[in-house]
Amino acid sequence: MSEVRELPEALAEPVARVRAGWMSLLFFANIALWLGVYAPIQVLLPKQAEILDAANKEAVFSLVTGVGAVVALIANPVVGLLSDRTCHARGRRHPWTAAGAAVAAAGLLVLAFAPNVAVMVLGWCLVQAGLNGMLAMLVSAIADRVPVPQRAQVGGLVGIAQMLGTVLGAVVVVVMLDLAGLPLGYAVCAAIVLAGAAAFVLRTPDARLPVAYRPSARTRDVLRNLWISPRQHPDFAWAWGCHFMIGLGNAFGTLYLLFFLKDAVHYEDPDTGLLIMMGLYGAALIVGALIAGHFSDKSGRRKPYVLVASAVMAVAALLLVVWQNWTAALAASPLLGVGFGAYMAVALAMLTQVLPAAQDRAKDLGVINIANSLPQVVAPMLTAPILAYLGGYPSLFAASALSTVIAAVLVTRVKTVR
Repeated sequence: MSEVRELPEALAEPVARVRAGWMSLLFFANIALWLGVYAPIQVLLPKQAEILDAANKEAVFSLVTGVGAVVALIANPVVGLLSDRTCHARGRRHPWTAAGAAVAAAGLLVLAFAPNVAVMVLGWCLVQAGLNGMLAMLVSAIADRVPVPQRAQVGGLVGIAQMLGTVLGAVVVVVMLDLAGLPLGYAVCAAIVLAGAAAFVLRTPDARLPVAYRPSARTRDVLRNLWISPRQHPDFAWAWGCHFMIGLGNAFGTLYLLFFLKDAVHYEDPDTGLLIMMGLYGAALIVGALIAGHFSDKSGRRKPYVLVASAVMAVAALLLVVWQNWTAALAASPLLGVGFGAYMAVALAMLTQVLPAAQDRAKDLGVINIANSLPQVVAPMLTAPILAYLGGYPSLFAASALSTVIAAVLVTRVKTVR
């Protein structure tokens, strides 16, 4: 009989529970990453678009975020695929995490001094390429290091980190704008991204992939490997679709909040209003993520939590369909937060459980992360005509509610995860 080779650490399914120190460093790295994404999207890019072309600020903002999201679509699976083939002494993931943070920081500094829309687009493309490469690595770390019974807990922390990155980013850049304008806001974001990546790379292990286990690097095999057949892996396809629809609903509901407060609610201080909404959203997200993560890991069930979370997010969006006022905004914010927190806690656990092969974890998770980035392409393309021709903000929030309902339907088709 031929001897069965034991898989190397880089490819083996993790069984040892990760400790608090590792989770803390992953948490900080994710805060830094999402601050680098959402501080520009929510505050800096809209203000810069208004400065460069006040008459067409929505179109400029949609152009910049849309082109950047296309770059993100490419960067996520490509960096994941390259890391799956990396046999560096520092491991498969860490070199790409560091490189992604450096590229993103460079892009943020380009944005800080962008004199026109073309340079603004270039800067945001660099940011999206770098941060999505970093995202592919941080998500892969969960599949590489965290055992299945602990993944909803870690997923909940990642969801909280995403929220804190969003909220802290808004706070930091609003303060920086008051002190010294756009350049300082972008520079502080760059410094935080670098700090978060450096702490994780320097203080956590990353198993080296033996050269003998490196997947084929032939161009034909690499390109073929990027495709994951829905026929052969239906649960992966249904879970991807669910994740995409949640992302699309969230993009419809959040990308234009600053303009919504200014142009529909007519709130006297939109920047402060956005901070208040983000504070309520964030507090509720923490509650939703911690509760859902704990009980999902305890029960081993994922889908019921996705269904409840989708329903709660749909209700939050419907409130803003019926009422476009400050009271409705205050009510919708915590509902959206608790729903998204519960979803994020169980989503990463569910998604890592439907991956086709350990050998391609980062690439497959990169494909899943397209579901995070693609809505940023689709939403701006659809939002402009919705706002202009299809009923304005009520129709936009109705689209957000419909997207989350569709996500709930899709998750029911996943068979291998309870």
